[in-house]
Amino acid sequence: MALVELKRVDHHIALVKLNRSDAANALSKALLDELNVMIDRVNQDKTIHCVIVTGSGEKAFCAGADLKERRGMSDEQVIETVSYIGKTISKLEAMEVPVIAALNGVAFGGGLELALACDIRIAADNTKLGLTETSLAIIPGAGGTQRLPRLIGLGRAKQLIYTAKAISAEQALAFGLVEEITSKNDLLEAAFSMAKSIAKNGPIALRMAKSAINQGMQVDLPSGLAIEHECYKQTIPTKDRVEGLEAFREKRLPVYRGE
Repeated sequence: MALVELKRVDHHIALVKLNRSDAANALSKALLDELNVMIDRVNQDKTIHCVIVTGSGEKAFCAGADLKERRGMSDEQVIETVSYIGKTISKLEAMEVPVIAALNGVAFGGGLELALACDIRIAADNTKLGLTETSLAIIPGAGGTQRLPRLIGLGRAKQLIYTAKAISAEQALAFGLVEEITSKNDLLEAAFSMAKSIAKNGPIALRMAKSAINQGMQVDLPSGLAIEHECYKQTIPTKDRVEGLEAFREKRLPVYRGE
């Protein structure tokens, strides 16, 4: 049985599902191996313009690292495993196309760190979220201490990390940790609807917008504006830009080909 499933749910939209519901979709080494393969497959397929990531089952998006697998590991092996989780999550974040996390259940520890690497988060109303590592006498080690404050601000991030407290979907929405809440039955439809509204736009423009935002957030404003300008320039010579203008003038929907 595949631990990570890749399914085309629309011509330009892919659904990636973590498939370890019996283990709360925990990040075992085997699952991480398959997730890396799936990321490579999506990156190589230029007909995919948006990706949805979710978990199997109804209880968990991802409960984080596989602590059962970690039992018996040496200190060096634990450090190596956490590094592999972090590298995989960074690889997900670096995907060129927009990625939506559809949080179908708990997202704790590495599971929330995985969601933080996605561009947009939609949560089922029964979802619980938290970076709970300090309760285990460790700290978030796969990007949580860096991505969470960048997303929700320094004070809120410190509050959540220091207390190791799990919060509700409603609290997460108020904190800016998720962008939307829906019922668990409507979660995938809501994610698909958002993905369709994204995927209908110019695919090169989407990739350039993501690149400009993600790179620009790491630098000062003047440097960020320069990055934006360089990304903008890459959209000018494209056939899609001409098609967008012609479709606007002819009052029809554009047909973008990623060219």
